[in-house]
Amino acid sequence: MSTNQFLSFSKEVTEAMKAGKPIVALESTIISHGMPYPQNVEMANTVEQIIREEGAIPATIAIMDGKIKIGLEPEELELLAKTGQDVLKVSRRDLATCLSLKKIGATTVAATMICAEMAGIRFFVTGGIGGVHRGFEEDMDVSADLDEMAQTRVTVICAGAKSILDLPRTLEYLETKGVPVIGYQTDELPAFFTRTSGYKLEQRMDTPAEIAHFVYTKDLLNLKGGELITNPIPKEYELDRAYIDGIIAASVQEAKEKGISGKRATPFLLGNIVKRSEGKSLAANIQLVYNNARLGAQIAKSYNQYK
Repeated sequence: MSTNQFLSFSKEVTEAMKAGKPIVALESTIISHGMPYPQNVEMANTVEQIIREEGAIPATIAIMDGKIKIGLEPEELELLAKTGQDVLKVSRRDLATCLSLKKIGATTVAATMICAEMAGIRFFVTGGIGGVHRGFEEDMDVSADLDEMAQTRVTVICAGAKSILDLPRTLEYLETKGVPVIGYQTDELPAFFTRTSGYKLEQRMDTPAEIAHFVYTKDLLNLKGGELITNPIPKEYELDRAYIDGIIAASVQEAKEKGISGKRATPFLLGNIVKRSEGKSLAANIQLVYNNARLGAQIAKSYNQYK
């Protein structure tokens, strides 16, 4: 277990580390900024339970009381969910500020990867990663998640990049940075709300054991950076591509007209899409996270044999 002075481990995670059990990290921005209360806390509790049922231990990561919490107690999870968007959204650039000022912070994909690596946790489940934003040629808006993938050794299990983004440019950026993007039982990049995007992936794997062995092999090579495992939303929960693409395009246009960009863009767009889809996007978002939690726990459990 890490002795980093800023790390604070929950009782469950402490016991899991001592026993050598597989652990799966979870981000907290999806709770504070990704969904409204009470759906956010219900989703977070269910995700943690799914991971336990698959034989691993969940570690939701957040910043509280000047500490990086690796695993949240129930009352801490509730506080984060209720406080919502008033919580500081913490990426790499915000981590030291949030800790030094002792603010409550919810970790993005990038910050969760940093904290997971500090804590010695190899696998991390989320909904979708950030990426290159639409209209990149005008404002150069690229999520810090992508550079983090290139330098921090954590495997990220997701349903692809968020579909509000420029998917081909996001894939191109990851390729330039040398980040392996693996399709789980798919040859195409999943597009978050839909199983397909039309963009082909170079690598595909079909079992958790295959992915675990790949991660272990990459560890033996001592290559820096993470891996992106893209897991399509279950067929019964996916949204029609033309329907959701129309809603996303309208939301992106509204954000542009209102001058919303940077770290405010994703929460605004996701919230706007929930409204325009009358809650259908939120229901799909929750189901894809559950699906990723199952796969992430299965991979972590399989990888544990190599430790």
